[in-house]
Amino acid sequence: MNVSAQHSSGLKIPFDYQRLDRLMDAAGIDVVIATSKHNCQYLLGGHRADFFDYMDATGVTRYLPVFVYPKGAPEKAAYIGHRLEKFQREVNPMWTPETQTSTAGSVDALQKATDYMRKAGIKTKRIAAEFGFLPYDAANVLRAAFPDADWVDALYVLERQRAKKSADELAKLKIASEAVLESMQAVIASHGPGVTKNEVVEALRREETNRGLTFEYCLITCGTSLNRAPSEQKWEKGEIMSIDSGGNYHGYIGDICRMAIQGKPDAELEDMLAEIETIQRAAMKPVRAGVMGREIYAAATPLRDKSKHHNHLDFLGHGMGMVSHEAPRLTSHGPVPYPCEYADMPLEAGMVISVETTLLHSTRGFIKLEDTMVVTDKGHEIYGEGARGWNRAGTAL
Repeated sequence: MNVSAQHSSGLKIPFDYQRLDRLMDAAGIDVVIATSKHNCQYLLGGHRADFFDYMDATGVTRYLPVFVYPKGAPEKAAYIGHRLEKFQREVNPMWTPETQTSTAGSVDALQKATDYMRKAGIKTKRIAAEFGFLPYDAANVLRAAFPDADWVDALYVLERQRAKKSADELAKLKIASEAVLESMQAVIASHGPGVTKNEVVEALRREETNRGLTFEYCLITCGTSLNRAPSEQKWEKGEIMSIDSGGNYHGYIGDICRMAIQGKPDAELEDMLAEIETIQRAAMKPVRAGVMGREIYAAATPLRDKSKHHNHLDFLGHGMGMVSHEAPRLTSHGPVPYPCEYADMPLEAGMVISVETTLLHSTRGFIKLEDTMVVTDKGHEIYGEGARGWNRAGTAL
């Protein structure tokens, strides 16, 4: 899944553990306790519990994976998983020296993890836990076990770790992006006037699934409506449609948006989409390793501001990967505000960034393009390139 590194102990670790050690050292962290599905999947090199892939609850508690990583000591790393994960473990053993697959819920998962940490003699002066992914009952167990510890949120360190993708991760993101694009093209070509938004989304789900993806979502608009939820609204002759979908390939999300129309676009629609395309290309142009993250906004914002549609135009740039909005986070303003620590940090080769420009027009409807690109030493590469203009619906009928 990630870049495998051979440790002096003989362990083959599926991520750049030396990078993680540096990040932890800079933050003064002794041990990271990951409890989100995506971070555990990353740190384990691809493992994700089959039974709990898209659900957590077992009635009285929730599923909680626990990955323990002590700084500078991967030979003491541990994974605590659910009892049903033992079957996957038998087929594909985890790399962690300590692996337990015997939990039933959140409390016993943290109890087993803290018991192991004491037994292994792991330093716990400053602990980083995933605050947003730690249930209250499990957090109580953790704090009771180490009452004198200093606590920090593991979000920033783990996001920075995942922000720089390996070649294997990039390959998965490229496959996901291209499969989403191909699925959109197939659906648009095979649906004529009178189809509902629900029918388009269901067709897209099948197309993405048939291409090996797990369908994640589709935000879809039709006609002049700005409502992005699937519904029984019909897509009639002459109307536009925006399709914004994410498909997951082995943990990595391809997320793009393209436009379609039942019929032929007029000059105004052509001009609107061309302007959006211009902003998209401008935002991508400065991207290369070493450039400050803020340069993406510096390139796109002036074009947005001088547009005659500027009051209804939004631009957003954000990281992509195992999560559809992750590091690098570049802005504290706009439609989805983030802490913008990456605005004043240089982009690194292997970072993946989504740029999206949206026009919410009162009489023409919702018009948007979203693209995914990877930062390279010499520039950038777009994943899922193509179909950027007005895609004509029903051409395969």
